[in-house]
Amino acid sequence: MNTSAPGRGRLCVVGLGPGDDALLTEQVRASIASATDAFGYFPYVARLGGMEHLQLHASDNREELERARQALDLAAQGRQVLMLSSGDPGVFAMASAVFEVLESAASEDKARWAAVDIEVQPGITAMLAAAARLGAPLGHDFCTINLSDNLKPAAVIARRIRLAAQADFAMAFYNPCSTSRPEGFVRALTVLREECEPERLICFARNVSRPGETLKVLPLHAVTADMADMRTVVIVGNSLTRQVGKHVYTPRSYGLPAHE
Repeated sequence: MNTSAPGRGRLCVVGLGPGDDALLTEQVRASIASATDAFGYFPYVARLGGMEHLQLHASDNREELERARQALDLAAQGRQVLMLSSGDPGVFAMASAVFEVLESAASEDKARWAAVDIEVQPGITAMLAAAARLGAPLGHDFCTINLSDNLKPAAVIARRIRLAAQADFAMAFYNPCSTSRPEGFVRALTVLREECEPERLICFARNVSRPGETLKVLPLHAVTADMADMRTVVIVGNSLTRQVGKHVYTPRSYGLPAHE
C-alpha cells in the first residue's frame, strides 16, 4: 500500500526474496503494484519485466551509489520509486547504499531529498531460505559474513571468521567466490581448518528456490574450495550441529540439558 501523502514522492527499498516468486512478501507485492519506477541490478529489474505501469531503470552491480542518487532524485519529483534488492534489502544490499548517499550528500541534495518518504521493506534473505531447505542449521547463535573483499579488507574478513569460530558460532557466508575474486572461500577454509574440528558440518546451498537448486552437506575435511560460487550460500555449523536423516540442525541448548 502506498502510504505517501498525495503528490509526495516515495522511495521504497524492497527485498525480492531468494528467487521463487512464492517467497515474495505481500507487502512488497503491494509496493510493486503502486510504484511508478523501479531501480536495481539488471537481473532484479528483469524480474519485473512486463509490468506496464512501471518504468524500469537497470544498472550494473558496481553502480549502487549512483543508482541510489538517481532513485532519490526521481522520488523528489513526486514519483513512487522502488529500489530493488534480492533477498532482504538490509543484508549486504541496497538499503545501506541509500542511507550512505543520504549521509554524504551535499546540502542542496539533502534539501531536495528531504521531502521523500523512505521505507525499507524486508524480504527473505538467501541465508534463511537456505537454512529452511537444510533443516535448522541456524537454530542457535549465528553470524553472517560476506566473504567479498570488495568493500572491506581481506584481513578483516579472516579475523571475523576466526573470532566467530573461536566463539563457536554457526556461520553463513555470502559471496564466497567470484571469477574476479576467487580466493575468498580459500581464505575462509584456511581459517576454519585452523580453528574447527575436521568433522565440522559445512552446508552448500546453491540457487536456493530457483531452477537447478542443489544442497550438499560435508564434513570440513572433505570440503574443497571449488564447491562454492557466487550463487552459493555456505552455512558452517557450530560444534554441536548434526544431521538427522537428510536434515541438518543446530540444537537450541548449548552445553546444558534440553528442556522437556
